[in-house]
Amino acid sequence: MTEPLLHGVRVVDLAGEPAAMTGRILADLGAEVVRVVPAGGDCLAELPPFGPGGSLRQLAWNAGKSVVSVEGPGDRRLSELLAGADVVVCTPGWRGVVEVDPGQAPRASWILVTPFGLDGPRAHWKASDLGVMASTGNMYCTGDPDRAPVRCTEPTAWSHLGPEAAFAALTALASGRPQIVDVSAQEVVMIASIGHVGRFPRTKNRGKRSGANIGVTREIWPCGDGFVSFGLRGGKARVPNLQTITRLVAEDGIEAPALTQRDWTTYDHNRATPEELEAISAPIAEYFRRHTMAELYETACATNLMLAPANSPPQLTASAQLEARGFFAPFGDVSQFPRSFVITTSPDDAVTRPGPRPVGTDGAPPTWPARPASSTADATPTPAWEGTKLLELGAGAAGPIAIRYFAEHGATVIRIESRSRPDFLRTYGLVPGNPCGLEGSDMFDSLNVGKLGVTLNLKHPDGVALARRLVQWADGLAENFAPRAMRSFGLDYASLVQEKPDLVMVSSCLQGQTGPHKDYPGFGGQGSALGGYNFLTGWPDREPLGPYGTITDSLAPRFVASALAAALLYRRRTGRGVHLDVSQVEAAVYSLSPWVLDYVVNGHVQSRLGNRSVRQAPHGAFPCTGEDRWAAIACWDDDDWEALASAMGLDEETTARFATLSDRFAAQDELEKVLADWTRVRSQLEVAERLQAAGVEAVPVADLGDAWGDPQLHHRGHFVTLEHPCMGECGYERNGFRLSAASAGFDRPSAVLGQHNEYVLGEILGLSSAEQHRLADEGVLE
Repeated sequence: MTEPLLHGVRVVDLAGEPAAMTGRILADLGAEVVRVVPAGGDCLAELPPFGPGGSLRQLAWNAGKSVVSVEGPGDRRLSELLAGADVVVCTPGWRGVVEVDPGQAPRASWILVTPFGLDGPRAHWKASDLGVMASTGNMYCTGDPDRAPVRCTEPTAWSHLGPEAAFAALTALASGRPQIVDVSAQEVVMIASIGHVGRFPRTKNRGKRSGANIGVTREIWPCGDGFVSFGLRGGKARVPNLQTITRLVAEDGIEAPALTQRDWTTYDHNRATPEELEAISAPIAEYFRRHTMAELYETACATNLMLAPANSPPQLTASAQLEARGFFAPFGDVSQFPRSFVITTSPDDAVTRPGPRPVGTDGAPPTWPARPASSTADATPTPAWEGTKLLELGAGAAGPIAIRYFAEHGATVIRIESRSRPDFLRTYGLVPGNPCGLEGSDMFDSLNVGKLGVTLNLKHPDGVALARRLVQWADGLAENFAPRAMRSFGLDYASLVQEKPDLVMVSSCLQGQTGPHKDYPGFGGQGSALGGYNFLTGWPDREPLGPYGTITDSLAPRFVASALAAALLYRRRTGRGVHLDVSQVEAAVYSLSPWVLDYVVNGHVQSRLGNRSVRQAPHGAFPCTGEDRWAAIACWDDDDWEALASAMGLDEETTARFATLSDRFAAQDELEKVLADWTRVRSQLEVAERLQAAGVEAVPVADLGDAWGDPQLHHRGHFVTLEHPCMGECGYERNGFRLSAASAGFDRPSAVLGQHNEYVLGEILGLSSAEQHRLADEGVLE
């Protein structure tokens, strides 16, 4: 008999667009989700793209849910659902939703999603995806230096928010008591900048836009029929990549002494002169121009070159990797529907594969017996994941961010590292003038806060044996290595489950554990390109851009955390284990489901639009006084335009000329000039406060320093200061939600290498001091 991970969990979905994906994720993981909409219709039905059957965005996010319409918050059918619900997801203040007071279901956990949180000086501010992205520092750093900061054409803030709100719901369930969960979209998005805002007091880095570059080197390159992502950054992990591109360029008959005569083991892109970087780049650019995206990707897969095409739906739906993994499946009348972001493997196939069930039709709601009152409602609040023990292996950003969520909410996390092969994020500290060396990487420290650290040499049999003992200790194991790495250590799921049948394990490499491209190497830059986000970000007359922070590094971890949380709850309920296979690329494509469906159903490929929107006008970032200062402004409807025109003091003729959405779409250049002429003589804060007072979305486009000083973030306690053993006082950032009846936070910085060896080996594994010294002498702890 099989059952889904969240079997028996009941969810009422009252959400508008920002959290529409949340219910879909919970449904895919096995919860029974009922979408409750007003009698006048679902607000998602109004959102493009559209197919013959209606909104494809509605189709994407309502898959797997039953749908029930009600007359209002007092409808008997809604009251009965709420009485039996475990979780209620809603977006207070969002237009077109049923507004319900949490007091109507005191035994459920309420996931309340708003742009800036439920309290604080900007809690009342209006914001769509545009305004949320503008508030975080991430949008400021995305784009070209000679143009306005730019957002992704698809709503990236909601892509981040959907899975984090799902994790928030599962964290509430893990606490064992009803919760009011306050989710701030702004705080959710903050980690997309990979901890840089929290480090502003140390680095004074306000951020900048680098166009197709990451730092000083080009990342996005034109090729024969599109664009590819390829990084020219140095470092030990990238040496084979640079050696491979050198060989490929030479084999193509291109003279390239700047490549062939170079010792890549000593190459440091940060120390290279502009002339040197140009000499390196020119022959590589010529090589790319000679070949198509498909040719280059085929070469990359054959040679382990870290290169990725800037995919759009035609490439995604034809992907051999996605086909082999069954990512697309028929659903209703759609031939290729994004099925799920996770694949499960379990002993005796006890877990149903995640994915949507057929959509229910409007009619009688399911009959849910009322939930009893919680027996722990009056207990002293403790962290939701307290008592949960997690073991983490891997490198880079994506793995650590996922497990950081559990550390914040009370789990004990042990991260296994190696002194002889340190995480490449640690090597970012190896710069002139940094006395901390490997212990002085701000990025590593930011992303690994709250964890214990132990060093083990997994090339040594005794190191592997110790890791296996820690697996026995743990409730769950998380890793993001390439598949062959864990197999080589003997720490893959197939090996470990023989010793621990109830093992919960999540693997989250770039392209998953199976398929022809499973061993393809890459970082977040390649994930952003393969997953579609590069294609959607930038200006229509220029090359695509990676959203700042290489988005899959921060997006995929939220899906990983949600899947792992569901699996841990499944283990609590059944005593059984499961393996979770999450592909970072598939998480990205899943989050862009409406965009993909537009191609599958209509044959239409929506490209990047700069800051413009297919739904709204005006919609963009407008110049303000000061250097590189901008305000994000959007009118959601014609009433917003009337309010905006009034606040700006426009004359009747100008106001009337842009009165309707079709009028504004027809003359966007002129419309944007009218706004820019008004904003450029005012500060961004003046623009925002005046327009917000008029009921119009307007948010300052914050740079990283502005985000650090944001009064809303400080009010919510987003930033935490801790003392690092080497770097001293450092700033850390919390994640995007708060629970009403569970404590949370970080109580320790990241570990220096081997900092907790004695505790882990002695207190947890019971090794004597003499045995620990022997292991150290024999290199087992390197």
